Amino acid sequence: MAVRSSLFSFGAERTKIYYCLTLLGLDWFAAYSIGFLLCVSLSCKIFLLIKLSLSENLQQVVVNQFSRVAQHQRCSFFGNVTLGLSISLAELRELYDVVVLAYGAESDRALGIPGEELFGLHSAREFVWWYNGHPDCRYLNPDLKSTDTAVILGQGNVALDVARILLRPTTELATTDISSHALAALEESNIRKVYLVGRRGPVQAACTTKELREVLGIKDLYVHIQKEDLLKTPIDEEELKNSRIQRRVNELLAKAANSGPSHPSSGQRELHFVFFRKPDRFLESQEKIGYVSGVRLEKTVLQGDEPGKQIAVGTKHFEDLGCGMVLKSIGYKSIPVDGLPFDHRKGIVPNIQGRVISDARKDPPSIEKGLYACGWLKRGPTGIIATNLYCAEETVASISEDVERGILAPQSSLPKPGREGLLQVLDDRNVSVLPFSAWEKIDSEEKRLGSSRNKPSEKLVTWDELLKVAAE
Repeated sequence: MAVRSSLFSFGAERTKIYYCLTLLGLDWFAAYSIGFLLCVSLSCKIFLLIKLSLSENLQQVVVNQFSRVAQHQRCSFFGNVTLGLSISLAELRELYDVVVLAYGAESDRALGIPGEELFGLHSAREFVWWYNGHPDCRYLNPDLKSTDTAVILGQGNVALDVARILLRPTTELATTDISSHALAALEESNIRKVYLVGRRGPVQAACTTKELREVLGIKDLYVHIQKEDLLKTPIDEEELKNSRIQRRVNELLAKAANSGPSHPSSGQRELHFVFFRKPDRFLESQEKIGYVSGVRLEKTVLQGDEPGKQIAVGTKHFEDLGCGMVLKSIGYKSIPVDGLPFDHRKGIVPNIQGRVISDARKDPPSIEKGLYACGWLKRGPTGIIATNLYCAEETVASISEDVERGILAPQSSLPKPGREGLLQVLDDRNVSVLPFSAWEKIDSEEKRLGSSRNKPSEKLVTWDELLKVAAE
């Protein structure tokens, strides 16, 4: 059964369009999902709003992928549109046969422990947005001068990239597209020691090989890992058998622990991997009231007999780790929008293979016709690129199947307004919609500014600057 459908994908984040190059993706799955849709035999027009958040090393690859999709004749791009402000989800569902939500996870998880309100604590997301020039964090201004020690809670790829920025020579950073205000601050930074703290052991480290190799490869860096932390249980060995990535990560950590000097040389920058510890509370400085001076860590042990499912359990043995800055890299959290079913405990939209469900308690569950989810909003902030591709492919397969089964067949002989209806609503509300050509102007201007400084690009770091260039 051939059905002429219109589809709207709201992607990456519910903010104005900006290619913020952050270190762990806040969802660029919408580009993948739309790419798959263009390859299946659906008679549909695809309307896209997406904000990309990419790591430095993925920048050009994914920008190129996104550009190919956005420039496709069956795809339209709407920038400077905010879901929930410019237009509601309910209105989108009235305008389109299908709405795909892929706006990712733009908030931070909280630890919920004493002292989390102290100055000197930041989320890794904020820090990443700051040094990558995201307008919302332009004025974060982390204090890099008052301490020589930073603690990063977490050992995933974002945590490693934050450590890399803090420890990498600024002469090397100067030729990347790091924002100028962040580079200037890092050039004056006094931080020489970075501690990466994880609840579990090296076998369970959540990073991947490439990111670990990059931070371990920093010039003249002293790396410290307790050799006893590298001891493995039979369950650990079984975990390593089941994952090539974990094996390679474990091999790199073991090599780093055994190949370097036993002590740092004078003035050498230091990276310490701290395993089997979880934060209990943040300690307040006695000299600077209201500021962090350290983290109290509780030693942990692993419990569980199933490989891949061991959990860290506290032992009631504590130790204090002094520092003047803490960066929390404990995960991202999606934010619900009005009219969208949401599992607050899991931080995701309840779904079955991408189909949004409104009541999971029913048998069968109640499915929201024409409403789909993709990426971190669908499954949580986990996975690598391959995971993202499979996720997008699954959601698109569900849409295709629903079309073939007639589930998305219009109940009226009149087609839904689609693009024209959306433009009319936005125009009535005086929303300045930016087409894809506006993004291309921003990209071109940033590259022009960067070329004079031997950089790939020089970020425009305020909304006013971005919108001014986009309007030229």
